[in-house]
Amino acid sequence: MKRILIAIVITAGVVSAAFHFAGTGSKDAVITSKTVTQVAVIVKDIDKVRTAWADILGIDPPPVSIAEGHSSRPTKYKGRSSDAKARLAFISMDNLQIELIQPLGGNSTWQEFLDNNGEGIHHIAFSVKNIEGVEKQFELKGIPTVQTGGWDGGAYSYIDASGKLGCILELLENYK
Repeated sequence: MKRILIAIVITAGVVSAAFHFAGTGSKDAVITSKTVTQVAVIVKDIDKVRTAWADILGIDPPPVSIAEGHSSRPTKYKGRSSDAKARLAFISMDNLQIELIQPLGGNSTWQEFLDNNGEGIHHIAFSVKNIEGVEKQFELKGIPTVQTGGWDGGAYSYIDASGKLGCILELLENYK
């Protein structure tokens, strides 16, 4: 748990510093926001981990919700329909959100990560506008979209930038 907390703090700091020193970016920037929205951790037991986070932060354990396909943007994994499900918990900090993800099966980047790596940081997220356009920009740079889906009022995409950036990126678009 301490290792994951340290990794989140270091990851958020390094990414924020990189964007700070990069300036405002070029006109060719794929992600124009210079603010990390979220860091997500894949876990085996969300109840145990959310309680541990609450203890460390001195807060109540965050509620748990279920992520599953949504009619507005059904879940796709590697271009195919997926019945992926996960339990989620969100911890809002002053400067970013920590998302805890416990895969519940089905084909997904969540389950693949857990199977291949065990628990750990899964992605760094950024808020975007025109999510499908941003996905296409990444694909033009040789960085594929690995999973997409939605929820009431928004959409997400996981971009597998691990080969070029060392991590998965999540794009979040809120329609409201």
